[in-house]
Amino acid sequence: MNANHLHYMSLALRLAEQGRLTVSPNPMVGCIIVKNNHIVGQGFHQRAGEPHAEIFALREAREQAKGASAYITLEPCCHQGKTPPCTSALIAAGIKNVYVSCMDPNPLVSGKGITLLRSAGIAVEVGFMSAEATQLNEIFFHYIKNKRPFVIAKWAMSLDGKKKVNPHDDKQISCRESQYHTHQVRQQVDAILVGANTIHQDNPQLTVRFASSDKAHSKQPIRIILSGQKKLPLNLNIFNDKTPGRTIIVATKKTIDLVKHIKSNHVELCILPENKEKKICLPTLLDKLGQKEITSLLVEGGATVHESFFKENLVNKVHIYLSSTIIGSLDKKKHLSIKDFSKIGSDFHFIADFQEIKHV
Repeated sequence: MNANHLHYMSLALRLAEQGRLTVSPNPMVGCIIVKNNHIVGQGFHQRAGEPHAEIFALREAREQAKGASAYITLEPCCHQGKTPPCTSALIAAGIKNVYVSCMDPNPLVSGKGITLLRSAGIAVEVGFMSAEATQLNEIFFHYIKNKRPFVIAKWAMSLDGKKKVNPHDDKQISCRESQYHTHQVRQQVDAILVGANTIHQDNPQLTVRFASSDKAHSKQPIRIILSGQKKLPLNLNIFNDKTPGRTIIVATKKTIDLVKHIKSNHVELCILPENKEKKICLPTLLDKLGQKEITSLLVEGGATVHESFFKENLVNKVHIYLSSTIIGSLDKKKHLSIKDFSKIGSDFHFIADFQEIKHV
């Protein structure tokens, strides 16, 4: 495969990544326009409802687009949605060659965009860095195929497998850096889900507060709460008008009386059927979220909620934060000093010292 093609497509993929926080429910797309081995235009899809990557690149290239080559990370759209079709813009600009990473799984586009370009006399090649492009848009691909959000389960635990600390000890198992990373993950998803026990015990805000980009402050993930067998107090952080973002409270017909008292402009009640175990039917919940164009869901807990998602085979990815602590039945968690870490077969091997041990 031509090294120049890989170079330009790599740049296009890097451009596409810049839209990660703002394009949902659309895919991330980057476009590089090259003429005589010089980049004359580039762009990426910046926000849903706004111009696509190809349009930004063509605007920058202007008349130099005629006879040029376009490197695009996803098949150009060919239908009229919130924006005009990109295939028409590429044809009108006089683009000579188009190199595409991967096909668009959307039935409105899939294969049709390529066919239109070729019928207009444009040479099209597909498959440049397709694995990287597919990985970049794994959430979009999953959502288009299944009409459900891509589910990420996240938890922190100690080296001895504990997910909870003792009540009189620090509330957090993980270190501040891991907590910061959690907020980076939060800012990349459409919604966060927890169970009622987590709400009652921790009273979390479930917001992005440690952001790595100013863009994160313009959009907060939707909070989704699975109601339990107790009323949710109105003084919880999720009901505080100063806490940014929307909240969806999920209940069943049997538990609806426990959530009827919640009246707020940024809180929505969602009533779903029970499963055979008399719990909220999670597949139905994901279907409902998909209808709301929620493409990604971060399930933060607690343990029972995680177990339910795994039991239904609904989890697509996990984020596990392994703390360098031992909790066990100790009065307080004990910090360890990691001396060595390696992978042995499919296992991970740690060697660690208790920090309080002193040599005499």
